[in-house]
Amino acid sequence: MANIVIMPRQGQSVESCIITTWQKKKGDRVETGDILFSYETDKSAFDEPSQFSGTILELLAAEGDVVPCLDPVCIIGEEGEDISALIPGSAKEEAPAAEEAKAEEVVETKAVEAEATVSEADGARVFISPRAKNLALKTGVDMTKVVPTGPHGRIIERDINKALDAGFVATTSLVEDFLAGKPVVVEEAAPAVEEVKEAPVAAAPADDFRAYTDEPMSNIRKVIAKSMHASLSEMAQLTLNASFDATNLLAYRAKLKANGEALGLSKITINDMILFAAARVLPNYPEINANLIDNTFRKYKHANIGMAVDTDRGLLVPVIFGSDTLTLAELSAQAKTLAGKAREGKLSPDEMSGGSFTISNLGSMGIESFTPVINPPQTAILGVCCTTNRLKDDGKVYPAMGLSLTFDHRAVDGAPAAKFLKELCTALENFDLLLAK
Repeated sequence: MANIVIMPRQGQSVESCIITTWQKKKGDRVETGDILFSYETDKSAFDEPSQFSGTILELLAAEGDVVPCLDPVCIIGEEGEDISALIPGSAKEEAPAAEEAKAEEVVETKAVEAEATVSEADGARVFISPRAKNLALKTGVDMTKVVPTGPHGRIIERDINKALDAGFVATTSLVEDFLAGKPVVVEEAAPAVEEVKEAPVAAAPADDFRAYTDEPMSNIRKVIAKSMHASLSEMAQLTLNASFDATNLLAYRAKLKANGEALGLSKITINDMILFAAARVLPNYPEINANLIDNTFRKYKHANIGMAVDTDRGLLVPVIFGSDTLTLAELSAQAKTLAGKAREGKLSPDEMSGGSFTISNLGSMGIESFTPVINPPQTAILGVCCTTNRLKDDGKVYPAMGLSLTFDHRAVDGAPAAKFLKELCTALENFDLLLAK
């Protein structure tokens, strides 16, 4: 009996996923546990193992397709099985794409061609179906960038959808001209967005210093870009910089490094210790341990700290929930587990949502001060910097570690933000005493 494989749901907030790679193709034999395909949410990547043994009889989605969660993606069964009843829309949509395009042409063909066709003297000729035209005008897709796939070079609805995914949005004037029935000059069709082009290199003995490659932005990079742009354009962000004497913190870290293994402790890092201190201080500042959503404060009862992790796929921020309830060893263990899952692309969306505050540590890269960007809809973020040697009033040298707190001035005033930063510095300077609380 044939079985349908569906797109899994990775977290309650995920509505669809992108198929990045098919590991198997139609006609391949698979066993239970074999990886069928790889897919992405907006922040994570996953491999989908087969739950069935058999032959892949049909692929219902292609690489690059955005598939709604729980929708079918392929059919596995035995060779020769009749699977016509299992193919979505088979009873209503058996016609191939060419026949579908032909059906579109039947309605208002002459009117559409008269409206959307340009004479040879004015430019290239444009043919577009009624449904495609309506969608283009509704979404503002730049029809000069659409690659037609319908019969006789005609633009059909799926071409508009693909151009929309590629970001080919028309200017207002172009849409107005088209609505008014004015001629639209079509430029040479753009290549599909997935393609990577390399500039032609001149056939000369020397290198062409103008050579380059165009690479499409990854899905995760698009999400990061959108989030960061919204953060900076919608918030009133201000950064306070401070430093603390890290002598005691570094000494305690040295003790843990020397004796931690004998005491059954994992390798606790400076970052773990900063997470621990922030988790203990945050509940004292409800406006900083919060989200601001449509002029409403969401103040968390516990410190749910997001931890910025640099990965090959982009910046990911897993959340350590209830950080203020964890021991240093427990917090360190969770931080390592989440960081590992982030780098392996195995985080679920639920593990990256619900954060009340974020910490970004660039100290290991020698950064002395920076302006971290708030992770919306949170109201603040802490940047951790490297240590630098400074002189005390008595002439002694001490290691000073910098902290940069960016906060949303709409939600938090400067005084409480400064008090939070000062209390955090005091806690870190007296870390051994903080453990006793």
